[in-house]
Amino acid sequence: MKTASLPSLRVDPELRQAAESVLLDGESLSSLMESSLRASVIRRQMQRDFVARGLRSRDHARRTGEYYDAAEVHAELEAMLVAAEKAQSTR
Repeated sequence: MKTASLPSLRVDPELRQAAESVLLDGESLSSLMESSLRASVIRRQMQRDFVARGLRSRDHARRTGEYYDAAEVHAELEAMLVAAEKAQSTR
């Protein structure tokens, strides 16, 4: 697969200096920018998918009239967390 170029990015000198100051050994500014872009794309995809699932859930609840009390859901999640922590501690 061929690579593609992104538009050049103009930033103020302070941002460039800050970015250069956090580079790891052997890391280039370009590789930092690429990894940051990848992370942002993944985060936005996850946000988009999360919202889509929420909207589907809302629509399903409206169609079926089946809703869950938040306190009950929190209690169930808390019980699951306690069980998982207990299982983890016995390993």
